[in-house]
Amino acid sequence: MQPGIGMGLRGRSGIISLVDACLRQLPTAERPVVMLLGPRGSGASEAHSALMEHFGPEYPFAYVNFDGTHSLLPRYALALLARQLERKLPRYGRSQFPLLTLGLLASDQELRINSLAEGRRAIQRQLDRFQEDNEERHGDYLAAFFDVAAGAVGAPDGFSGVALALLQDALRRGRRRLPGRVFGGKYSASAAWYGGHPLTRSHDQWEALVELNLWRHEGDEQEQDQLNRVLFSAFLEDLRRNSSRSFMPRSYLLLLDNSHSVYGRRFLDLLIRARHDDSVVAGHRCDPLAVVASSNRWLPRWGPATGDSWPWQLRGPDRASLADWQDHRPPRDSDDTWWYPLRLRDLNLDEVRIRIELQLGDHPELATYTRLTPFVHRLTGGLPRAVHQVLDVLRQSATPAEDGPGQDRWLRTLPDRTLRVGEENRTLSAVALAHLLRGFNDVEKAALSECAAARDLSVGARILSPGDGLFGEVRSRWLLHSPGAVTPTLHPWLRRLLLWELARRPGDWDTVHELLSEHFRCEEQPVPEMYHRMAMGQIDEVTDHLLHRFPAVPAVQWITEFNSITGAPNRLPVEGGPLELLAGLAPRTSQRSVDAASAIRGLVTARWVWSDPLADPAMRLNDMIADGFTQLSQLRRTDIVALFNEAERYRHWRHPQTTACES
Repeated sequence: MQPGIGMGLRGRSGIISLVDACLRQLPTAERPVVMLLGPRGSGASEAHSALMEHFGPEYPFAYVNFDGTHSLLPRYALALLARQLERKLPRYGRSQFPLLTLGLLASDQELRINSLAEGRRAIQRQLDRFQEDNEERHGDYLAAFFDVAAGAVGAPDGFSGVALALLQDALRRGRRRLPGRVFGGKYSASAAWYGGHPLTRSHDQWEALVELNLWRHEGDEQEQDQLNRVLFSAFLEDLRRNSSRSFMPRSYLLLLDNSHSVYGRRFLDLLIRARHDDSVVAGHRCDPLAVVASSNRWLPRWGPATGDSWPWQLRGPDRASLADWQDHRPPRDSDDTWWYPLRLRDLNLDEVRIRIELQLGDHPELATYTRLTPFVHRLTGGLPRAVHQVLDVLRQSATPAEDGPGQDRWLRTLPDRTLRVGEENRTLSAVALAHLLRGFNDVEKAALSECAAARDLSVGARILSPGDGLFGEVRSRWLLHSPGAVTPTLHPWLRRLLLWELARRPGDWDTVHELLSEHFRCEEQPVPEMYHRMAMGQIDEVTDHLLHRFPAVPAVQWITEFNSITGAPNRLPVEGGPLELLAGLAPRTSQRSVDAASAIRGLVTARWVWSDPLADPAMRLNDMIADGFTQLSQLRRTDIVALFNEAERYRHWRHPQTTACES
């Protein structure tokens, strides 16, 4: 991926300016734990890449990927982060972590002690030996943790070449032997710090270190937790001490990717608690960490995924700022005060165009595909990963380059086109769904494809899925298009793919839409009832309903109902372009005179095909829809301005920046 693609241009300036403000704060200033939230593919890893690329040359940074495939214990993660933060920068001296290193050493291998008097000398000898052995094998003690957790610092897809080079420099191994023996000179103060920590029972520094060792090797769950809390406290204290010295960094940047995993959640819990205990409970100055974490799950510690019991409201990334965090953070007596949740948004139309230009820039022969920007935006809803996957298919396949019927027919079957990922070839639909729904089993995926038939997913789940577990899981994974909206709908890209798969099961398609239309009939909600009848291809029934409503309601209301109904999904044939699909929907007998019924029927079929970007990729039916509204305006005696305006809207179509207004 080329430099500059970074975060997919999604709220990039807002997040970068927020992190810049955090890094420029005084070392003792309070900073938020910024949480980038969104579904898989929303660009969080790209955000980490962009931040690394932007700030890595000037500030010490560390990156860990908690993607769930590594048993990344808290002590391992701390060691990996500290080792990266030690990276030497031209403007500063090298940061050191003597407290954390000593705590890790003291709890690493089981100490063998016969008596306390002997133990004090034995501790020194054994820890010195542990340190020397690791320095001999790995160059320094913290580098030894690369061997047990190296996968956690591997960059995921989406990282730029510049960011990868910076990360590799931060991970570069070499001999960084600690100055002096562990207990010589200033390191005796490190042992004394553990003796004075409120979580260790003994004030004797040697007994405190033995206590850490016992907690690790013989302790129960509570004592293991205490050990982790002490180590995190040591990490933060090392940072405070580093930033207080001359010619040292005043801030440090921590990038925590995929923090929704078991190990990521555990790390965040310990980090938040350590910061809160040190800064609020104990009254120490705050640590100089600027933390940016990402999660594609709702974290359990925040309560139910509805957000009802969490004091935070999700913020957008474009206007994120320290001032906004300060204005909205809960009181400091709650550790929720440290969060700053930012909901990553989808790419708008201009950002999709820029992404296409950047991604296809090295392929002049593909330049004509920039004309497909509106189609890609409508199809994917602007989800960054989806845009990238669609562009990969276009680049890898023999897509007709010329705008016309041939290209329309080719794009009609885009979800079934082959996408090469590594050495594997699979369909775009299979690759995209596997990525978005990782962790769902086949039964859950099949059930979700049926529930996706309902525009309101909560209704679909209630009628078509036993229990509310599936809906809760979808919501907790940020797969709803607009969290907190009155009508919870699936992200348009995910819903489109699920319905594409459901259309392969014609019997199930008709059954679920029949059940949903019957539900809304009983609820006396004719618009959603007609929406599902439209999905079943019951064009005459829909036409009769809209014909009845045409003189009965104001034109603006009729247009709103018409748009909602004709936005229904379809399982039209996969062969053919928009005109061929429309011809297949024409009535068997045509009448020569134009009346309201024929005009509305023609408008219904044209708008239904047009609403599906796979059926009408280039929106070639705009003029036909415009003509239909013009005909209706001539058949209505009064209240015709809205119909004229709608005709003009389609005749001089301007693509919206977002897809929401056309759904």
